[in-house]
Amino acid sequence: MHELTGLLREYDRARAYTDQLWKDLTPDEVTWRPHENSSAIGWHLGHQAHVAHFMIRNLTAAEPSPDPELDDLMDSAQPEKFRGALPTVRRLTTFRDTVAERVHARMGAIAAGEVGAPTQMTIVATHLLTALVNHEYQHDQWIGEVRAQNLGHALPPDPEGDGLARIDGYLCLNPYAC
Repeated sequence: MHELTGLLREYDRARAYTDQLWKDLTPDEVTWRPHENSSAIGWHLGHQAHVAHFMIRNLTAAEPSPDPELDDLMDSAQPEKFRGALPTVRRLTTFRDTVAERVHARMGAIAAGEVGAPTQMTIVATHLLTALVNHEYQHDQWIGEVRAQNLGHALPPDPEGDGLARIDGYLCLNPYAC
């Protein structure tokens, strides 16, 4: 099984792949919705970070949201047509970067044993990071489909890494295959 530092590299690889899917798009393309009951690429970007924040917060360290105004908007329990206007691309980028920094800080503290119950937290963190990587790739699938099929942009090649494969059409990290 991956150590936390290896899983953090996989998390960074997944985030870098997400960036390849959207950073060259225009703000209009990032906020465009294929239809009323569909989410924009920008929503998926915010949602990926939102889930990472809430998983870290609820499973390892209670801390406030880096952008509380985005919490309801990026919650998948909110039906698409009621999600409201997306924030600017700059705000989405800041939100994603801040959450990623917090993921790294918390996982670094766990890896260094600077938490209560460090062995137990390492087990939790290992599964949490695997879930974050796979959640990032889950939404990358949709972002990639809209990028290619609706917006007409080429897709970047799949990232390569130990234990990374396409399963049911989705990129997935299987830590048991590493």
